[in-house]
Amino acid sequence: MNENRTHVIRFEFKDFLKGALPSQRCDLLVNLRSRGCGPEFTEQNDVKVEVNATISSTQVTPKDISITLRPGTNASFIVAVNQLERYPVDLYYLVDVSASMQENLDHLKTVGVALSLRMMERSSDLWLGFGSFVDKPVSPYINVHPSKINNPCSDYEIRCRPAHGFHHVLSMTGNMSEFSHVIKRQRISGNMDTPEGGLDAMMQAAVCQKAVGWRPEAKHLLLLMTDQPSHLALDSRLAGIVVPHDGLCHLENNVYTGSTRMDHPSVGQLSEKLLENHIYSIFAVEKQQYHWYEVMDTTHTHTHTHTHTMSTFDQVLFVFFSQVYFSITIGLRSCPEDVESEDITVMVRPIGYNESTVVRIRSKCQCRCGLTGRCQDDKESSCAGSQTSTNQRSDHGLTVDSKAEAQNHQNCRAAESDVDCSGRGVCDCGKCLCEESRLGTIYGTYCEIDDFSCPYEGGILCGSRGVCVSGECVCQDGWTGDSCSCSISTPSCQSPDGLICSGRGRCVCGQCVCDDPRHSGDFCERCPTCVSNCQPHWKCVDCHITHGLTQKEVGRCNHTCAPLVDYTDDASGINLC
Repeated sequence: MNENRTHVIRFEFKDFLKGALPSQRCDLLVNLRSRGCGPEFTEQNDVKVEVNATISSTQVTPKDISITLRPGTNASFIVAVNQLERYPVDLYYLVDVSASMQENLDHLKTVGVALSLRMMERSSDLWLGFGSFVDKPVSPYINVHPSKINNPCSDYEIRCRPAHGFHHVLSMTGNMSEFSHVIKRQRISGNMDTPEGGLDAMMQAAVCQKAVGWRPEAKHLLLLMTDQPSHLALDSRLAGIVVPHDGLCHLENNVYTGSTRMDHPSVGQLSEKLLENHIYSIFAVEKQQYHWYEVMDTTHTHTHTHTHTMSTFDQVLFVFFSQVYFSITIGLRSCPEDVESEDITVMVRPIGYNESTVVRIRSKCQCRCGLTGRCQDDKESSCAGSQTSTNQRSDHGLTVDSKAEAQNHQNCRAAESDVDCSGRGVCDCGKCLCEESRLGTIYGTYCEIDDFSCPYEGGILCGSRGVCVSGECVCQDGWTGDSCSCSISTPSCQSPDGLICSGRGRCVCGQCVCDDPRHSGDFCERCPTCVSNCQPHWKCVDCHITHGLTQKEVGRCNHTCAPLVDYTDDASGINLC
């Protein structure tokens, strides 16, 4: 057994959302924690699987399983199926006796009894039955010339039996001598077209429970042996037969009487009857017909197709005596409308067995009381009011007077507001029930708080680096700012000399902000106008610019400074002071 414990959704019951709808109290754990709900008030998504021990020997184990699930969870369990040695098995041979099956029929007469004796090694309570089929005894399926009806093989100077849709020959018996005698008495028949009436015969073998002798307590196996495909529903229109098959037994003196009156059954109709009567069917067919029956095998969930030579029949049949295991997963998508509804019971029953595993599924859609004293979905106290008022509250069925009603509305309005619940909820008994929004959760005494009215960064709330709480972004570690767009990491501001912003600035949101506006560069490393470059020449520059109007002053500057050569407006390629 294993349990799926997906700790995604948590259920809490502390009254911390102040009037929010009950559905908003179920949320992701990180969201509940961000709103102040402590771990002692959360309830986890537990999955419980209980297996009731099986005392007696059975073929299907375990017999009883109880599962408790919350919505969104699932549980897996194993069911083992094993054929007990003394458990009864009913095997019905349904054999195509058309002329092309002569060789196979002769071989069955030789190995049929030996095969049955070998099967008794696996089940000491084996019963066998036998039936034969050809096709509908009407044109164009058979030759209806009077000389051909009673002996379809007259052209070959062979005496064979008339064509028939289905003939039940031997009811279930544990007498191997009787079974051997019946097989050896079988003779072939003949028809004209290639497909045979296998589905017609299978339907009668399945629904004629009393005639065939299927035991209620036994495992039911139906073995169809043929070398041709079978007619399907609507094929009988060629013979003018348009009445759909009714899915009932039509045997008189062990002969199918509805063959000329009703169409062949559909694959789905036959599948339904096999399932209803707990019959597992096996198609033993020639290799060239394997694909045809393999396709039908995918339609039947309770069939097995095998290409045969007679020597391999035992290998096919012995498969049904092996122990197999099934892994089953059951999940609960949502709570039932009636949370007080009874448990759901599922029966897991392997085809061909009369035993099953009972799975009882209980939906856990409510929370425990815990430390708050409030349980599950308990209702809040109703509005108090006068019993004589004429104003009715349809949701509570109580009467309230107009003064109390006005007071209730006043309790739902923030200071200096004339709108109930900030326009984002309804006032109920003096408390705001906040509306649900596709953007997020609205909560607070007056529905004034939400988790989506925060700054966006790149079109994403809080830049996906924080959560919105009461209109402000609460950023993750390593981020700050109104929209959590500012990284507090400093490696991107570290200059090659190892200093932050070359020691001339601050690292803000991962970028250097220089202290002196004369500094520039990614790390504030450039400063062309700093003292080291321009300060020694500043007096001379000032002298030429300020006092360069008279010859006397020009001579004084040239005496103490380098002569002025020229003025220029092009400063490209030079450092400015």
